Amino acid sequence: MTSTPQAPPGAPLTDAALADEGAAKAAERIYGAIVDKILAGTIKPGDSLNELALAEAFGVSRTPVREALQHLSIAGLAERGARRAFLVRRLDLAELGDLFETMGEIEALCAQYSARRMTAMERRSLESTVAEGAEMVKRGDQAAYTRLNGRFHQALFDGAHNDSLRDIARLVRLRTAPYREAQFRQTDRLASSHGEHEKILAAILSENAQEALSAMRTHVAATAMNVTRMLSKR
Repeated sequence: MTSTPQAPPGAPLTDAALADEGAAKAAERIYGAIVDKILAGTIKPGDSLNELALAEAFGVSRTPVREALQHLSIAGLAERGARRAFLVRRLDLAELGDLFETMGEIEALCAQYSARRMTAMERRSLESTVAEGAEMVKRGDQAAYTRLNGRFHQALFDGAHNDSLRDIARLVRLRTAPYREAQFRQTDRLASSHGEHEKILAAILSENAQEALSAMRTHVAATAMNVTRMLSKR
């Protein structure tokens, strides 16, 4: 069997290669847009991800849409429903419990490392973020606090200065996003969440790694309990 000749480095791409590259970029763009909607609560667990509708919305063929949906499935954010159509994955309480348990340990480790490794500038930025949160709690601004909450946790992922740990933490956090976001809209979680952020911040600023680890475990456990309570009421 003869192999297909490969273009030498620097050679112009063929029309087929350009088409493949364009489809890959479109798939990445569609994947990112759907993830953003899941994070914002615009798309919720159980909602349909219709190939044709998405292709029309993004002005592309169905090929990059299929690729984006496959990526969502691999990330644990989408699943096949009736007639093999994709849906935003709906997690049961047992699955959520497992994810929150995992998330608690991973984020606690990030907080522990951040207490040891954050730069002075990163600590000041985290302090500013928590101060912003206090104002949002006073206003009862759930949407703004949800966005700030993401910034707070991302700062700790980055502050751990461990790329592998950061990537794992982001993936696990993404899979719980629709449920964590919903708690801020449906419960009085803002004030208690902010108080927990303050305790984590205090540990970070004092460079107390063990206290930071413990405070983050408590924070994620409280979130898990709140989400479980919210879903049980449904």
